[in-house]
Amino acid sequence: MVRIRLRRVGSRRQPSYRLVAADKESPRDGRFLEILGHYNPRTKPSTVELKDDRIFDWLSKGAQPSDAVVKIFNLVGLMDRFARYKNGESVDVLLQEAKEVYGKQNVDPRTRRDSEVSK
Repeated sequence: MVRIRLRRVGSRRQPSYRLVAADKESPRDGRFLEILGHYNPRTKPSTVELKDDRIFDWLSKGAQPSDAVVKIFNLVGLMDRFARYKNGESVDVLLQEAKEVYGKQNVDPRTRRDSEVSK
């Protein structure tokens, strides 16, 4: 079974994650099928960039997102767009809407220091 899950990247104490489609039995940072986006929780606010068309493809093929990935998808409204995609709405319209959502993210590119996280 294929799962959409987080794959940790980044150095020690500075995690950043890639969203990947991977076989359920493969290790967290092991073999994967495709990179579907990335997530950086250390910026203010968190940075999320996804390839919506590829995620729609994997979800329609039966891939199951992990619990953490579902939270990220709900954060950017992807699950709502996927429900509209299943009901027959055009992919181009949904991708344009997603581009607007990702474009509105006003993110400070500097990552937070650990002192800010612990407060």
